[in-house]
Amino acid sequence: MTLSEISVEKVDVYAYTIPTDAPEGDGTLRWDSTTLIVCEIHAANQFGLGYTYGNKATAFVADQLAGKYLLHRSALDIPSLHASMLQQVRNDGSRGIASMAISALDIALWDLKAKLIGSSLVDLFGTAHTSVVAYGSGGFTTYSNQQLAAQLSGWVMEGLKNVKMKIGAEPSADLERVRAAREAAGPSTNLFVDANGAYNARQAIAFAEKFEDFNVTWFEEPVSSDDLNGLRRVRDGAPGAMEIAAGEYGYDSLYFRRMLEAEAVDVLQLDATRCKGFTGFLEGAAVAASFGCPMSAHCAPSLHMHVGCVVPKFRHVEYFHDHARIEKMFFDGFIPPRDGELKPDRSRLGMGLIFKHCDAEQFVTWRNT
Repeated sequence: MTLSEISVEKVDVYAYTIPTDAPEGDGTLRWDSTTLIVCEIHAANQFGLGYTYGNKATAFVADQLAGKYLLHRSALDIPSLHASMLQQVRNDGSRGIASMAISALDIALWDLKAKLIGSSLVDLFGTAHTSVVAYGSGGFTTYSNQQLAAQLSGWVMEGLKNVKMKIGAEPSADLERVRAAREAAGPSTNLFVDANGAYNARQAIAFAEKFEDFNVTWFEEPVSSDDLNGLRRVRDGAPGAMEIAAGEYGYDSLYFRRMLEAEAVDVLQLDATRCKGFTGFLEGAAVAASFGCPMSAHCAPSLHMHVGCVVPKFRHVEYFHDHARIEKMFFDGFIPPRDGELKPDRSRLGMGLIFKHCDAEQFVTWRNT
């Protein structure tokens, strides 16, 4: 059998709802569990792993798409398979849950393709970097200042040179929390803040000026990502050394183009688990490159380290506490940061990850098998 004759034989889809290790929250939301959707695409005695984080309904949509538009088709023709899935969600809306379902399946297809040709994923893509910078992300608004300080200082001790905290749930407490974070991180660590759209533009500009006293270098989603005029106002009014970032809720390249055309951000954030997988991520990267805008990856560090190595103007990967915890628990081949960077293991096929079903079985909430 030639490579072109290899077809998709089976697709397994699972949803796992995993409690957080403590209550978590940001400027606009609180949660106590995280749902992981896992897709495994089988062909020629190999299987590709893909995943996303979202509502368990995403698993049902992924199962429907896989059964109708992937089975018995060439496993290596990813552009054709991707286009078929995208076409079929037209009437349901190509963003949100549909986009996340396509994302998990697309990632699994790329992982499978690399395995079928006997390659690591980064070698299949071709690299601009052999590793990517990681930044510690958590500092939830549900944490006490003591918990916040312990988490951030712990990352610094582990070698991370950039750390991020959540703000915005109680604006009156934000300055003191940022002060505690700066003391915990130390003067040589880059401190990022993320409001998750909690402020209006006037508030955000005022806070940006105050955060400058604590050498905050990154202000993420100071206002809603949908408020492009507000983002532009904050970007224009923030201190010159403070970058404004957003884009994690983008589901396609048109969203990213509109954000960049509005000159709303200094750094564009992409999430392959939302923006239609590695295919969509690289499309978004091309849009960012056309504007000369650097990129950062949102969450899911175990998959973003691979595609991040592809992009020349790639800034860093978000080493998000809850996702890193889940991926360490359930992925054989999990790679933690070393000296502040994530480096894919090019000796392993695909992404080098195997999902530990037995360990996750107690958390399963949906499966198609």
